[in-house]
Amino acid sequence: MNISAIANTMTTQNTTGAPQSVDYKAFLQLLVAQMKNQDPTAPMESTDYVAQLATFSQVEQSVEINKKLTEMLQASTMAQATGLIGKVVESMDGEISGVVRQVEIYSDGIVAVLDGGEKLAITPGVIIRDADYTPPPGDETPGDDEQPGGDEQAA
Repeated sequence: MNISAIANTMTTQNTTGAPQSVDYKAFLQLLVAQMKNQDPTAPMESTDYVAQLATFSQVEQSVEINKKLTEMLQASTMAQATGLIGKVVESMDGEISGVVRQVEIYSDGIVAVLDGGEKLAITPGVIIRDADYTPPPGDETPGDDEQPGGDEQAA
């Protein structure tokens, strides 16, 4: 098989600024170049061509599945982000809190912009609640100086 013909095909695609991923059309071009330049005394078996096509088909399907999963993740992120507008958020340490007026979506997560202009990354540990939520009496979390089950006497 003449490797230079295949290498020239790949080089031409890469120098034009086209994406370096091989699509189905490029794969077929490589397959035809392989067939044209094979050794006539030892031709490639037809089963080898079928195996190559099947393998490429599986890779192409995997790429499509990954694209769909990425789209689903983005849609989920958008739904989560829009659901935060109007909610009260509070940082884990309690230093930043307020009503979410807008959200900013980045590749690594969501940032809530609060009514006071502060920004809070929505990460594990952030408290999110409705703006009109008030905890029922006796349902507050114990402070640093209180013991859980504060009604009990120390022995």
